[in-house]
Amino acid sequence: MTRSTQLKTKPATDQLGFGRHFTDHMLLMDYSKGQGWHAPRIVPYGPLTLDPSAMVFHYGQEVFEGMKAYRTPQGEVVLFRPDMNLKRLNHSCERLSIPQVDEKALLDAIRQLIVLEKDWIPEGEGNSLYIRPFIIATEPGLGVRAAHDYLLLVILSPVGAYYSEGIHPVRIYVEDQYVRAVRGGTGEAKTSGNYASGIKAQEVAEGLGFSQVLWLDGVEHKYIEEVGSMNVFFKVNGEVITPALNGSILAGITRDSVIHMLKSWGVKVTERRISVEELYTAWQEGKLEEAFGTGTAAVISPIGFMKWEGHEMEINGGETGDYAKKLYDQLTGIQRGELDDPFSWRYVVR
Repeated sequence: MTRSTQLKTKPATDQLGFGRHFTDHMLLMDYSKGQGWHAPRIVPYGPLTLDPSAMVFHYGQEVFEGMKAYRTPQGEVVLFRPDMNLKRLNHSCERLSIPQVDEKALLDAIRQLIVLEKDWIPEGEGNSLYIRPFIIATEPGLGVRAAHDYLLLVILSPVGAYYSEGIHPVRIYVEDQYVRAVRGGTGEAKTSGNYASGIKAQEVAEGLGFSQVLWLDGVEHKYIEEVGSMNVFFKVNGEVITPALNGSILAGITRDSVIHMLKSWGVKVTERRISVEELYTAWQEGKLEEAFGTGTAAVISPIGFMKWEGHEMEINGGETGDYAKKLYDQLTGIQRGELDDPFSWRYVVR
């Protein structure tokens, strides 16, 4: 560990935003073929020096994760299901031909980084310390193959509440031109290319007055997959339906948590293919009762309005549904240590 000699001024809690400020230190670890992962170290946060021919720039070998640290009312620092994030990191590594990491060792290294930077966890409801682990291919060269050298980094960013004025529904545009991912591609991995390819559609949707894009499958362009970069759920006639993981949908940790929580309440949850036509028919019949996205940043994002091929669907009167509100309250309560943790999802940082 090399401590910074020039500590930054921490931002005011009302000026946090998302991913705009970074802590004093970061975690680095190297990989070399024949040596494996080695030299884990915590150093002052700062720029990297990379060869212009580093393979990440040219062939996109990169994976990342996102999770948060919270401060509980009891003063503890906790993470939410970090084992699931690191398991998914290795799943992404496998798809991008990046060497696997030791999940337990990496979690311990992240723990040490957070202990060092715990004063950066912002006070205030909904505020947290965002944790971004990522791996990039650093070997110089333009040959198209898996790199032999990699760099793993973890950076931390104090972030504000996603809903500064309370949870509220968003307007969604069903994308009918661009494709997010296809089965056999990289949709089930958390890699930067998936997000870059979705920016154009997001810009178009925002230009039309919508907050997010609802993605359809890349083959038949009829089955619902994700909303923006979030998993999506629909309550239809009392049953909660979410698209099944099919090789092109990211396995969200919040998605998994929502499914577990709903089932614990006795709610019928079905993971299956659901077409946008089926959804529209359910809306016409008055059976589409609620819709919401799930993800690390927002936790729960209610959907109040959707537009598909000229059809406009207002959902639940444009208001937040009962399940969305209850799930948001329960999940954030567990994450922040304000409610009991019946699933043992909290990881205490000591």
